[in-house]
Amino acid sequence: MASEIKGKKPAHSKPVWLVQKGALESTGLDSAALAWAKANGFDGQSGRVLIIPGENGQISGAVLGTGKDDSRLVAGKLATCLPNGCWHLACSVNEPDLTALAFLLGGYKFTRYTKKDDVDVTLTLPDGADKTDVKRVAKAVALARDLINTPTNDMGPEALEAAVRKVADEHKASVSVIRGDGLLKKNFPMIHAVGRAGSEEPRLIDLEWGKKDAPKVTLVGKGVCFDTGGLDIKPSSSMLLMKKDMGGAANVLALASMIMDAKLPVRLRVLIPAVENSISANAFRPSDVLTSRKGLTVEIGNTDAEGRLVLADALALADDEEPEILVDMATLTGAARVALGPDLPPFYSNDDAFAFDVAKASEAVADPLWRMPLWQPYDTKLSSRVADMNNVTTDGFAGSITAALFLQRFVGKAKIWAHFDIFGWNPIEKPHAPIGGEAQGIRALYHLLKERFPAK
Repeated sequence: MASEIKGKKPAHSKPVWLVQKGALESTGLDSAALAWAKANGFDGQSGRVLIIPGENGQISGAVLGTGKDDSRLVAGKLATCLPNGCWHLACSVNEPDLTALAFLLGGYKFTRYTKKDDVDVTLTLPDGADKTDVKRVAKAVALARDLINTPTNDMGPEALEAAVRKVADEHKASVSVIRGDGLLKKNFPMIHAVGRAGSEEPRLIDLEWGKKDAPKVTLVGKGVCFDTGGLDIKPSSSMLLMKKDMGGAANVLALASMIMDAKLPVRLRVLIPAVENSISANAFRPSDVLTSRKGLTVEIGNTDAEGRLVLADALALADDEEPEILVDMATLTGAARVALGPDLPPFYSNDDAFAFDVAKASEAVADPLWRMPLWQPYDTKLSSRVADMNNVTTDGFAGSITAALFLQRFVGKAKIWAHFDIFGWNPIEKPHAPIGGEAQGIRALYHLLKERFPAK
C-alpha cells in the first residue's frame, strides 16, 4: 500500500478538514482558505479533495468533501488525491477506526505486473482509533484483493495452495492437502470431477488453527481458479473476469488471517476446494450423475454450475465436525448480481439470530450485506428424474436462492450455517477501492466473531 498511518503527528504534518456538503462555513478554516474554497466551487461535494495554498507557493492544507450523508469510507480519497507527505485530520471524526481503514484501503494498488509509483502519503491516526486492528484488517483486505487480481497463469490451484501455506506459516497453523486421485480415495468425488480436466491437479486444502477444545468455526471458500464453464462453455465476454472465481477462497483466507492474528479463542478450520473448470477429453459432462461425499447423487444439468459441486463436498466434510459456526463464501451466481448488484452481496442463514448479528455487523463496519430467504418451496426446482437432485433448475428463476438451497442439503449438523454469494470485484472505482478484486463480507464477519469470541 502506498498509504500509511502513524500514531503520532510529525511536526511538519499538514491539516485536512472533512467538510459535509453545505457546511463549509463551520469548518474552522481561516478567511483566506475559506475564500479559496469558495472561489473553486468547493462545498463539501462527496469525494472531492481541494488543496489549499499557503505562503510562498507552499501547501497549507486540504479539504475533503464528505457529501450530505458524511460518507463513511470517503476518507479513502485522501490516499490517492493528497500530495506526498504527512497529513493529519484537523477535525474530530465519529468513527476513527473506519476513517483510518478507509484511508489505508484507498491507497491499495495491485503492482505485481507494473512499476510501483512514488506515492507516499501518511495520515496521523485519528484520536481513538485502534492502530493494530485497523492495520490487521487493511492487510487482510489487501490479501484478498491481491489473490483475486492475480491472473490464473500465476494463481492456479498450486499457487492458491502456496498462498494458504504462507498465511498458515505466519500464524503457526497446520495445512494438509488431498490432491488428484487422492480425492477419490478420500471420498471427494465432486471436487475431483470438476477439476480433473485442469492442467493442475484438483485439491482440497485444509487449514487448522487454535485449541482443540475451543468453539469450532469453519470457513469454506470456493476456489475455482478459472471457470471456462466446462463443456457448457461460457461466451468469451463472460470469461474475462473468471480469474476472480476463486474469490470465495481469497475472502475466507483473508478472514482467517484476521481471526488468527487477533488470536480469537476459536478452533478455526478453513477448507478450500481448489480446481480449474476446464475443457478436455476427461471433463465432466452435462447429464452425468455424480455421487457426492454425502452420498446424495447429483445430475449435471449444466457444467457451468460447478462451484456448488465443489462446495458441497467440502461442506459435507465440515459438517461432520458439527461446528459452532459454518460459513461458506463463493462467487456463485450471476443471479445474485441481477438481484442486488455488485456491491451488495446476499447471504443466507439457517439461524435468525446469527443473521440479525451479521446484518448489525455489516452496518457497524460499512461492509454491505443483505439477507435473502432460504425459500423452501423452491427446493423442488432442483429435482431430477434420474438422481437425488439436479445442480440447476430448468426455469432460471431465483438462481441465487436455489443455489443456496442446493448447498443447504449438505449441511445438517452445524449449529449455525451461513452462505455468502459474493461478487468479489469492484466494477467501478470507489473512494476506498480501485477497480478490481474486492473483499466482501469479511470485515462484517470479523467484527461479529470478535464480539462473540473476544480475545482474552
